[in-house]
Amino acid sequence: MKLTVVGTGYVGLVTGVCLADTGNDVIGYDIDAEKIATLNRGECPIFEPGLTELIRANCHAGRLVFTTDVVRAIHNSDLIFIAVGTPPRQDGSSDLTALHAVADDIADHLNEPKIVVIKSTVPVGTGDELEARINKRGKFRVRVVNNPEFLKEGTAVEDFQKPDRVVLGAEDPEAAALVHELHEPFVRNQRPIYTMHRMAAEMTKYASNTCLATRISFINQVANICDALGIDVNEVRVGMGSDARIGFQFLYPGAGYGGSCFPKDVQALVHVAQRAGVNADLLDSVHQVNTRQQQIIFQKIVKRFGENLTDKVFAIWGVAFKPRTDDIREAPAIALIERLLEAKAVVRAHDPEALTNLRRRFGNKISYYDSTYETLDGADALAIMTEWNEFRSPDFEQMHKRLRQSVIFDGRNLYALDTMRRHRFEYYSIGRPVIVPAGTTS
Repeated sequence: MKLTVVGTGYVGLVTGVCLADTGNDVIGYDIDAEKIATLNRGECPIFEPGLTELIRANCHAGRLVFTTDVVRAIHNSDLIFIAVGTPPRQDGSSDLTALHAVADDIADHLNEPKIVVIKSTVPVGTGDELEARINKRGKFRVRVVNNPEFLKEGTAVEDFQKPDRVVLGAEDPEAAALVHELHEPFVRNQRPIYTMHRMAAEMTKYASNTCLATRISFINQVANICDALGIDVNEVRVGMGSDARIGFQFLYPGAGYGGSCFPKDVQALVHVAQRAGVNADLLDSVHQVNTRQQQIIFQKIVKRFGENLTDKVFAIWGVAFKPRTDDIREAPAIALIERLLEAKAVVRAHDPEALTNLRRRFGNKISYYDSTYETLDGADALAIMTEWNEFRSPDFEQMHKRLRQSVIFDGRNLYALDTMRRHRFEYYSIGRPVIVPAGTTS
């Protein structure tokens, strides 16, 4: 099929590349000329494992091209996928400005009837509204299908190619069947493709993400109670997660969730509920718990070092909101850095992939290090904020030598308590007892 994907961010780029990889002719369209030039050189503007290789292979095969020419993008397609951002407004509602701009472009340049597929995460009822908007403005009729994405940054290519399930929301059976056909190569392992009403598909996306966010906020609140009572939350997590009805996924305590999805989608569903006249106090609490949790490491630092952090030096390992990505949006590390700077502390940061984005955010306010261990030089403490694999088994002796004080604040519970005792670190984690070596005052 001939496809156009509007938007070349995480979702749009992965969608277009993976669909080209199964033999479709795909145009990636974006208004960002610099990004399009980068892609046409075979370079990837984001870090996502496996994506660069697929871009180059499919561009070389002639199945994938990128353009800023909106007429070319719309005319040379049977289906148009929309994958633009829907960021939160101040009140938590979704800003659909970009989505509406794309809809108007499609309406103004339609050369024949089309199928429009919404990949962007949108409020319930957006598909109905968008279909009416385009059909009122355009010369030809479109049929809108909602096809929510369930991609995890860091494993997005694999998630698209081997989905747990595919969800299609459509009121037109023929349109649904065509989008169904596009996804069949990815579900040969007998994973299901569910076709449902369009509003149900829109709700499925929000309900899925907010459920996962709820689990994270829940275990973090349990961890904070454990912290106060001197209980190891890991023992509790094993005891409850072994229940088949509960399981272990998204049941890991930490410094809070981040990224472009969970924070935004929880607030958006609260707003959807309010609009429908429904009390969403549970979801509102999920967001509030996570907002507080992102401050937990700073609070532990203040408890340990006191309110006056002027000229105290803190090394930070990991600033991306999760490993295997360079995305720092809503990352707990960002909240920590901001609080440390407000307290006039000195910040030294390291991340395997996200330093470029971090530098854009903070400029010369902090120091940046490509070397894991150089980051530690002269620091009063280390804060671990992202669970990159290379942080899991470090050279503890070298850490001792480089740190001014052997103090670790672990926002991801990477190390066993016995390991920290054996290596004589002063160790603060999430929902677990504090480790203070004999002879150390904390």
